[in-house]
Amino acid sequence: MQWQTVVGQPSELGESPFWHPDEQMLYWVDIPGRKIHRCNVFMGTVESWAMHTEPGCIAPARGGGLVVALRDGIYRARDWGGQMTQLIVAGYDTATTRFNDGKCDTQGRFWAGSMYEPRDKAAAQLFSMDCRDGQAPAFELKADNATIANGLAWSPDNRTVYWTDTTAHVIRAWDWDAATNAMQHGRVFKQFPPKPPGWQPGAPGYGGRPDGAAVDVEGNYYVAMFEGGRVLKLSPDGEVLADIATPALCPTMPCFGGDDLKTLYLTTARHGRPAAELEAMPQSGCVFSMRVDVPGLPVNFFVD
Repeated sequence: MQWQTVVGQPSELGESPFWHPDEQMLYWVDIPGRKIHRCNVFMGTVESWAMHTEPGCIAPARGGGLVVALRDGIYRARDWGGQMTQLIVAGYDTATTRFNDGKCDTQGRFWAGSMYEPRDKAAAQLFSMDCRDGQAPAFELKADNATIANGLAWSPDNRTVYWTDTTAHVIRAWDWDAATNAMQHGRVFKQFPPKPPGWQPGAPGYGGRPDGAAVDVEGNYYVAMFEGGRVLKLSPDGEVLADIATPALCPTMPCFGGDDLKTLYLTTARHGRPAAELEAMPQSGCVFSMRVDVPGLPVNFFVD
């Protein structure tokens, strides 16, 4: 398996990629760059859309356009580059907190987790927003006790939801009922060792911490290991099935795409990284792809 460069123009911090099956386009965000990007991977062309503040995550909407979680709330855009309508005002202090990783479930609800930027306490949360049947947004707290929300994903049978606290190096799982949106029986899915004291980028002895994730049709959980320079493929039992080296030390999130959903796309980061790391890995921040044997789950659409 070999990585290919999809987008050679780097983002500062690429995140939240998804493959739009109707448009045949790859979408992602640059959080500190305050932009949403989309790429025609066949033509190699990229379009960019500037935001007024940082976009943490995005998802496609069944009625067209996007739902976007920005620092100050969740917005709906009916058209690319069009008007942004705020659906939810952020209920946290935007000076210290912003939305981060998120996506839609199979029922059309939009989920977004937050990130507590001082990182000195577990003040991040996970929310779901239900706008189905034209109703006013129903905003619900689903989980908390985290510092940086990441790794949101669901199992193929819709019975398990995953959510990561990157700072704590832990991926958690809950039993989930799709119809009622109830989560119960929270547990540790995978715990990773902490960063060794004094560790420096490029040095051995640290495998990274779990960031964004995607799931394939067999229920395997692909997780980007930030500062680990790798993507891990974990079985539904948490066993490491594959350890895939990446062209950037800081991969951020994978997603599946292409007509057969056997292309694994990967966003990466360069924001705030040491000069020596960027010299050794100059494509940090670019978007990459590789072919895999087992197809992934398709993106879920927001329904309103």
